[in-house]
Amino acid sequence: MSHDNRRATTLRSRNEAARVSNEELFFDLVYAFSVTQLSHYLLDHLTLLGAFQTLVMWFAVWLGWQYTAWTTNWFNPGALRIRGVLFAIMLLAMVMASALPGAFAERGLVFALCFVGIQAGRTLCMLIAIGSNDPLTPNFRRLLAWNCLAGAFWIAGGLAEGQARLALWFVGVLCEYIAPMIGLRFPGLGRSTTADWTIDGGHLAERCQLFVIVALGESVLATGIAFGHHAEWHGIDLFALLVGFSGSLAMWWMYFDTSAKEATHAIEHSPDPGGIGAKFHYTHVILVAGIIVCAVADELTINEGSHHAELKYLGALIGGPALYLFGNALFKRVVRGFLPQSHLYGLGLLAVLAVFAPHLSVMVVGTLTTLVMIAVAALEAAVRRRAWAAAAAR
Repeated sequence: MSHDNRRATTLRSRNEAARVSNEELFFDLVYAFSVTQLSHYLLDHLTLLGAFQTLVMWFAVWLGWQYTAWTTNWFNPGALRIRGVLFAIMLLAMVMASALPGAFAERGLVFALCFVGIQAGRTLCMLIAIGSNDPLTPNFRRLLAWNCLAGAFWIAGGLAEGQARLALWFVGVLCEYIAPMIGLRFPGLGRSTTADWTIDGGHLAERCQLFVIVALGESVLATGIAFGHHAEWHGIDLFALLVGFSGSLAMWWMYFDTSAKEATHAIEHSPDPGGIGAKFHYTHVILVAGIIVCAVADELTINEGSHHAELKYLGALIGGPALYLFGNALFKRVVRGFLPQSHLYGLGLLAVLAVFAPHLSVMVVGTLTTLVMIAVAALEAAVRRRAWAAAAAR
């Protein structure tokens, strides 16, 4: 097959809008497992060290998914070779997620090797698929160089122990997060610009939205499973279930009812969709982290509701909603060009609550944070509807 024919069958056509494929939806299932593993790890390690370990592993999970989302924006997941790569990544991601609970113990090297295999392996396969003369080739060469550099730190960390592992993995994370910020600049390989990242903006926006759904699904599952494990259901248990569900609903409302369509429109009509797409990923990593921490808070509210709100609990109870509001605010700033005041009000209320929370029970704190989230979502919805009505009247 000639290079042109191979390229035509491997890459997505830009003559029509890209749609999320069944292969991509199937691929996301393994990341539902990853999100569950992360929330359970954090729940079992409610310390500053445990939170930092969870953060580093979350960055690794997100990087694996994020770069694959960009890859399937360029490459046709229906093509046999791309489908094979996608499913191979899926298998590695499943092993990586299975190793996650022991990543800072006996399974560190397994976790690291799977991550490096996902990152470097995917990029190498894409380079082979498009050949040496494609316009995308220089970009993927730079990306592979960064994957290998970061991979060295990940493997070294897998061989190390204790704090050394955490430090090396954190450097590995920084390598792959900072690289796009500097255009993947690498000695001898030059640099890319966001104009080189010729993406379909609508597809990337939809991929981000689907991952938010995956994370919200974990929040709902955590609430339902925790509630179901109670031998007897009392009024307080039903109330805790309502609090957890209402919090998930508020997060959905805040994201999908007021900004998802605007985000799709913004990136589709942007003169620099690659630049906007990069910002989407940088903001969603914070936003989804907030959902994961909120899932932990939901379990605490149901299982430890009558207990005093100790400091280790408050990190999840208040930190989760705060992370979500902060990430959502940054995301909406990318979309609209300004920070929504409703989210700033919500962050202010959470800060005030943090002062009094040590004197309250887990249930009361969980209830109050949920009320804050509902209030922010309602205020944001009202503000946006007024703005849309005013725009329509012009």
